[in-house]
Amino acid sequence: MRGHTYLSMPNLRQLEYLVALSETLHFRRAAERVNTTQPTLSEQLKALELRLGVQLVERSRNKVLLTPIGRQVVAIARRMLTDANEIRSLASQGNGNFTGVFKLGLPPTIGPYLLPTIIPELHRSYSDLRLYVREGIPKNLLPELQDGHHDLVISLLPTSGPDLCSEPLFSEPLHLVVAPDHPFAKAEKIAWEELSGEDVLTLGEGHQLHEAVRLICNRVGSTLRTDYEGTSLDTLREMVAMNLGISFLPGLYVNSIVARDPSVTVVEIEGEALSRNIGLFWRKASANHDRYVSLAELLRTEIAKHFSDFTIL
Repeated sequence: MRGHTYLSMPNLRQLEYLVALSETLHFRRAAERVNTTQPTLSEQLKALELRLGVQLVERSRNKVLLTPIGRQVVAIARRMLTDANEIRSLASQGNGNFTGVFKLGLPPTIGPYLLPTIIPELHRSYSDLRLYVREGIPKNLLPELQDGHHDLVISLLPTSGPDLCSEPLFSEPLHLVVAPDHPFAKAEKIAWEELSGEDVLTLGEGHQLHEAVRLICNRVGSTLRTDYEGTSLDTLREMVAMNLGISFLPGLYVNSIVARDPSVTVVEIEGEALSRNIGLFWRKASANHDRYVSLAELLRTEIAKHFSDFTIL
């Protein structure tokens, strides 16, 4: 029709490049994330801007920023990419295979210590499945799932939302860890009341472990050392080894790292055992509901094989 200008639609690959750049604000890192070269990504984003007739990205020597309209386009692009992935999932259901690339989000206190044990069987059972793993701040994972940043999330239970489904996986113990020259290290077991007055180290706010340890300290009268918060579980372990305080570390990490480190000692506490419950989450609207339920069952089976002190949920 005369008098109207029609814009050709951007392709999904261009939208994927734009979303990657919005999350990294760095052309090289964005290119690595989407498995392309930096010149290709830059050229395609320029082509996208030309196609739409607007500037999406502000480029300078030192930084990259999205324009206001660029941020709006990114929000729509995420929804389009999520819908496109759902279309591919629906199509793959016709041949009965669990195929394609799925984005899995999980906390840094879980991913590096869980994935090495489950990936081999996962690959054997679903040879055409590809997981793009992204670690994130725990409190952001479920909102990011709802916004389409992830297809699946492994995180703490109980958490729910009107647009989310979940399957419980396992209950992970939290272990008390001290330096070898700490008085607790020589005891077979200690009582909860002995923790009163102890300095306790943990991760910074925003991590689920921080909240769990804070509640323990409030209950037993320990001092949570916020001036020595760790940035990772490895940092916490090293500070405990230097006797800056004691700490509670998750079972996945204890099994994978602490059990082989003579610079720290795991101490058993009498009575009530500490644990945190872990589950698998996805969007209720996903076309892969049944497959995600089957995936959760496979994960429970593998976790039971490798972690005998965990309770399978």
